[in-house]
Amino acid sequence: MTQLITDPRERGRFLRFAVVGLIGAVVDFGVANLLVYAFRVPLVIAGTISFIAAIISNFVWNRYWTYPDSRSKPLVKQFATFAVVSVTGLVIRVPLLKFLEPPMIRFFNRLSLPVFSPDFLGKNITLAIAVLVVMFWNFFVNRYITYNDVK
Repeated sequence: MTQLITDPRERGRFLRFAVVGLIGAVVDFGVANLLVYAFRVPLVIAGTISFIAAIISNFVWNRYWTYPDSRSKPLVKQFATFAVVSVTGLVIRVPLLKFLEPPMIRFFNRLSLPVFSPDFLGKNITLAIAVLVVMFWNFFVNRYITYNDVK
């Protein structure tokens, strides 16, 4: 953690990781909303599918842009490690989606906002919270396990 603050290369990696995370969030939210609102898939299932799409996107971006010097590990092995870390993140994420969604929708029902429906806001704020929690997990665990060959 201290290295992230003091080492300019680590700060640059963190910023690139954050941009990759933003791209992953766009993939995640886009796929989740498409599945929920176009195909009526429940949020837990849609969120799982969208998470997998984001894993693939994030791995490619991180391997080739954030950590281009991490390619000493074979692609399949590195992806498997990245996927295990990400699936562990999914284990953190699914209960958050399941248990935060109902109170979030109730909260936005009370606000009666004119622009977005309480359902839309509740689902997307729930997803945002889950994404943020899992992002921190993913960054630190991937940096010290998946990309531990980077100096």
